Amino acid sequence: MSVLPQRAPDPAPIPARPQGEGGIMGPAYRTLSIGIISVIFLIAFEATAVGTAMPVAARELEGIGLYAFAFSAYFTTSLFGMVLSGQWADRQGPLRPLAVGIVGFAAGLVFSGTAGAMWIFVLGRAVQGFGGGLVIVALYVVVSRAYEERLRPAIMAAFAASWVVPSIVGPLASGTVTEHLGWRWVFLGIPALVFVPLAVALPAIRRTASGPVDPGAPPAAFDRRRIRLALGISAGAGLLQYAAQDLRWLSLLPGLAGAALLVPAVLGLLPRGTYLARRGLPSVVLLRGVAAGSFIAAESFVPLMLVTQRGLSPTLAGFSLALGGVTWAAGSWVQSKGRVAPYRTRLMVLGMVFVAAAIAGAPAVLVAWVPVWTLALVWALGCLGMGLVIGSTSVLLLKLSAPEEAGANSASLQISDALANVVLLAAGGAAFAALGGGAVGAAHSVAEGGGASHPAAFVVVFLPMACVALVGAWVATRLDPAPGAGPAAAPAAEAGAGAGAEDTVKA
Repeated sequence: MSVLPQRAPDPAPIPARPQGEGGIMGPAYRTLSIGIISVIFLIAFEATAVGTAMPVAARELEGIGLYAFAFSAYFTTSLFGMVLSGQWADRQGPLRPLAVGIVGFAAGLVFSGTAGAMWIFVLGRAVQGFGGGLVIVALYVVVSRAYEERLRPAIMAAFAASWVVPSIVGPLASGTVTEHLGWRWVFLGIPALVFVPLAVALPAIRRTASGPVDPGAPPAAFDRRRIRLALGISAGAGLLQYAAQDLRWLSLLPGLAGAALLVPAVLGLLPRGTYLARRGLPSVVLLRGVAAGSFIAAESFVPLMLVTQRGLSPTLAGFSLALGGVTWAAGSWVQSKGRVAPYRTRLMVLGMVFVAAAIAGAPAVLVAWVPVWTLALVWALGCLGMGLVIGSTSVLLLKLSAPEEAGANSASLQISDALANVVLLAAGGAAFAALGGGAVGAAHSVAEGGGASHPAAFVVVFLPMACVALVGAWVATRLDPAPGAGPAAAPAAEAGAGAGAEDTVKA
């Protein structure tokens, strides 16, 4: 994909950040908050609805063996979208990448919904992921530019709260549509919701956070080296995912090629010391990846496990995760309270312990006498932990970011998030396939709740992810910056990430 052409900055300076005693729903922020929360609501509804329909789609397209690809393709292309969005937003404001991202997100859904083969379905998920990568980083830049620091924990908590209704309604609606109309209508129906975020969010962002940070400065060119690294990280992640799924000796070749592209790109895009868990910003970035990667890699297999191993309908399988939306919002709400700020790192350690316990406990439902409803309770505990951790990493990142660096820093955080998802989904998918996971659902229609029994294929996904989450609990003890570090030290962190890198850090 070619780099987008350079455009002149908006002629008007960025409007002054609104001030006032009210919260995020006060007069100064109400329209903007409703607009960007509506974007998150769309993303949340898509995630919960599509996750419910995914087992049926994979079975009908004869692609159960490529099940993990349907998730990792999204994260693979989102890596490039995140880096591009960070540079685009820092130079020209978040409005354009957000608009383009929402349109690409919807286009990918349509592509997948009309797919006649699994590889076309996966390609549509890749298009959707590119749009999603543009959107999420642009939203972080909006928060950084438009909201006072005291309000950022609250808007992050509102983002989490916007998942509650989709977590309850999404699986029910998606399961009903899947069972009575077909899974395609789940993918084709969601794009109709795009018009609401476009109509509400974009005008509000134009008024409060559009344009470059310094309109008087000459327009900066895109960092072509960073764009090349972004292409390398996406291509490398895709090759690794392919090699992990193929499970043949010949697959070593694309696997080695993927590693050769991925490793230098990661070292060039993330802060120096990220994978050594150095104190402060590098550990914030690392924790985001560890938490999101372990949790999402495990959660991706929960509906498939319930449908094929316990005979649940797609509706009930998706609905079993609904309580998690409530507890995730509760955890994010707790971290948003000012009085808990001194204890933020302790809460994050506790959150990662909750995540590890939930992932380790989920495979218990493979035992026939264990009630299926116990998984809903176990997973709700993990979602509570994720609410404590994810919102806090976002708050800490923005606290360490200067306004003109918020896009690049947010891209670093989201790269860590998405890259961990790709790598851990690849590892989990390979283990799943190696232990017979490709035969899951082959005996009967997934939509009818039948399938071959391969419990070990699921256990080998969940237990390693629980161990990864426990590593995250240790990383959470290293989030406090070293003495003398702070927002002013952030540029130095990224400067060491690679020669010529001008940005400073990194859902």
